[in-house]
Amino acid sequence: MNTMKAIAAAGVLALALSSSACGTATGAAVGAGAGAAIGAGTGYGAKKGALIGTGVGAAAGAIYDITK
Repeated sequence: MNTMKAIAAAGVLALALSSSACGTATGAAVGAGAGAAIGAGTGYGAKKGALIGTGVGAAAGAIYDITK
């Protein structure tokens, strides 16, 4: 996996979560997009990357909402 793409995706996720009222939904949406981009860029597959990104983003958003 390209480390810079992963860092960029994490930054986008953090920015989106900080500006949204519903971190779970926003995290899932941003995670899906970032996961698809990373998956396509690394040859892993955009579909698989989007699925993984959705789960990770939703989990991160839920944790953000709980701790906020």
